[in-house]
Amino acid sequence: MLYLSRDLGINLIKTRKAQKCYGMGLGIIILDDAYPGFPGDVRNASAWPFPVQYELCEGIDIKELIWGEEKNKCLEPILRAAKKLEKMGCRAIAAECGYFAYFQKAVAGVVDVPVFMSSLLQVPFIQQVIGPDKNVGIMCYQKQFLSETHLKNVGIVQGSNYLIAGAGDEYNVTEFNNLWSWEVRPNPPESFYDKSEQQIVSACVDFVEKNPSIGAIMLECTGMQPFARAIQRELDLPVFSWGTLLDYAFSVVAHRDYYGHV
Repeated sequence: MLYLSRDLGINLIKTRKAQKCYGMGLGIIILDDAYPGFPGDVRNASAWPFPVQYELCEGIDIKELIWGEEKNKCLEPILRAAKKLEKMGCRAIAAECGYFAYFQKAVAGVVDVPVFMSSLLQVPFIQQVIGPDKNVGIMCYQKQFLSETHLKNVGIVQGSNYLIAGAGDEYNVTEFNNLWSWEVRPNPPESFYDKSEQQIVSACVDFVEKNPSIGAIMLECTGMQPFARAIQRELDLPVFSWGTLLDYAFSVVAHRDYYGHV
């Protein structure tokens, strides 16, 4: 297979919309909160096969985003971060938590690059893929805080073919709570990989056993995709996550070439 030394389609270069950097990938808005992520977690840059540029959503932590009742106070810091990432030169904007779904429409309305604020954007697509007689099993972090507005703002029709379970509140996945629950996490937050995997796999298996109509799993949370393969080994179902969304997001703004033969 022959690989060219450079993309011969790049000859004359021009400034694009006053952007400052080039060859950029995805711009990812990160909560202003200190907790670690395993490789595959959106806030861990090491495992992504494309460039990522992080920007803090200053003053907005996981408590404000998920537990907070006044969501509108999050809006200006989120918009500010999105605009900065766009100005930097990022080809698309994403975020690190599925609960950013609340702000999908608002962010998409102020930048001129594609916006992928929540993994839950995939749910309407999955519903079409698996057909009307099967349900999308949404495994989120805190079921009690995933509101109708979150779902509506990413195009999910209330009462359509989906079911929701909560890893943190319904299944008490303690290793996730040790990272993300401001109420119980240690200082500093910490988590064991093996125990995390066992707990989230067990939760997903129980979710499907209790709901045999589930035809695919949607992992809402930023930190769940490191365990997606383990979940899939146990359930033998399609598994969607932040990982599948971000791979897709990069592919539509930096389409790959095809090398082969006929």
